[in-house]
Formats: sequence, C-alpha cells, structure tokens
Amino acid sequence: MLIKSRIWLEKEGNVLLGNGRVLLIKKIIKTGSLSKAAKEMEISYRKAWNLIDSINKTSKQPFVITSKGGSNGGGTIVTEYGLKKIAQFDVLKERYHQFLKEQEYLFDED
Repeated sequence: MLIKSRIWLEKEGNVLLGNGRVLLIKKIIKTGSLSKAAKEMEISYRKAWNLIDSINKTSKQPFVITSKGGSNGGGTIVTEYGLKKIAQFDVLKERYHQFLKEQEYLFDED
C-alpha cells in the first residue's frame, strides 16, 4: 500500500510554491530562459510568466528576475533567494514523502 500526496506552500491564501512552480524554476535555471522553460514544460509563455509573477509577488523577495531582449538578448535568472527557497522546498518535500512512507505500515493488508 502506498500513501500518495502533494505538497505546496501558501502565504496569505496565495500559492507560493508547489511541484509545477518548482519545476518551472528549475527549467529556468537549466535553460536561462523563461520562454525555453515554458516550451519544455509545454505551457504557454503567458502562463509561465503569470506563475513567476505570482511567486515574486507572494514572496518576501523575488525568486526570478527577467530582462527584456535587445542587442544582448533577454534572459531570466533565478536569484540567490530563489535558489535557497527551492532547495528548502526540495528538503521539505523529501522529508514529507519519507514521513508518508514510514506511515504505510498502518495500512498493510493482513
């Protein structure tokens, strides 16, 4: 028997982080681009931008900073604060899933 669950963080009724938002930020780290991250996740740029905007507005500090295109091209970077919070979320998620795994014995079938 497996216990399945998802975890997300809210602040004042607004979602701050969850699996999808964390994945989007990790793809931004990988690609250096919000549009490339959105493409890899198969979501629209607008949806990706709205998710990042929501995170930044809900958070104490910005997670992601974007710069518009131009002669140097645009880009998206994840801030040190964002990197720290993503790492903390990953630890929390791992501990949470470990806790659930430890509870599975409660539902063992005889």
